[in-house]
Amino acid sequence: MATLRDIKRRIQSVKKTAQITKAMQMVAAAKLRRIQEALEDARPYAQKMDQVIGDLVNKSEEGAHPFMEERPGPRKLQLVVIATDRGLCGGLNTNLFRQTTAFLREKQGAYSDIQLFLIGRKARDYFKRRDVKIKTIRNQVLPGRADFELVKPVARELIQSFTSADTDEVGVLFTRFQSMMTQRPSYLTLLPLPRSQEGAPAGGAEPAGAGSGEYLYEPSQARLLEKLLPRHIEVRLYWAMLESLTSELASRMTAMDSATSNAKDMIDRLTLTFNRARQAAITKELMDIVNGAEALR
Repeated sequence: MATLRDIKRRIQSVKKTAQITKAMQMVAAAKLRRIQEALEDARPYAQKMDQVIGDLVNKSEEGAHPFMEERPGPRKLQLVVIATDRGLCGGLNTNLFRQTTAFLREKQGAYSDIQLFLIGRKARDYFKRRDVKIKTIRNQVLPGRADFELVKPVARELIQSFTSADTDEVGVLFTRFQSMMTQRPSYLTLLPLPRSQEGAPAGGAEPAGAGSGEYLYEPSQARLLEKLLPRHIEVRLYWAMLESLTSELASRMTAMDSATSNAKDMIDRLTLTFNRARQAAITKELMDIVNGAEALR
């Protein structure tokens, strides 16, 4: 049976743990507000750009730009998996990796080759122990702050891989933020840009709203495609990374809040156990005194 000293030490240990989890919750909450604002600012821009690019792609001729090239035959896929650098964010990474494994199993016969482009230390640690092809490993591109410039080198690397025919398709698996309690793994086709239905966004990253409208383009469509499509790829990748980062912070905040609450419950139980053990010890000492006094009579 644990002694009073052991119980007291455990209470102090749990209190220190609760202080840490509470601090992590507050840090995640502070970061989440900033990142969520950046995500809310980026979503309308990404939606409208999807809408305009979708209209432009639909009106362009086949082969008007290399990013629209649908290559025949067995294709090679480069799959970007956006995970986190740190843990303690609930089941966020577990759900993403489960979805990735299911995707690889499902698409195994659809592609001649699938290579992973891993973002985040947790993705590296998980997939290095699996029988998969890993092409690139990077740490989290947006380490707690929304900086569009940090995404550009990754977008350029993916574009180079596609245009050099090193891969025939680029897809992104990330976690989409829906609410504080709900974050779901999602798939986004980055390249090639598919021809969508009239008025729908190319690739379907986000609902575009009602109708695409009519657009007048100046200068020529070819020059617009040359300038806008690389920017479009960067914006879509940035949006996916913002969604993942917001999901990470929301999940960590929720997990740390739950951990803090559980620690408080454990402290209450341990305090009750401590009080009972102390009361039992006092009662035993009193009984020893009474029995000693009776023996001296």
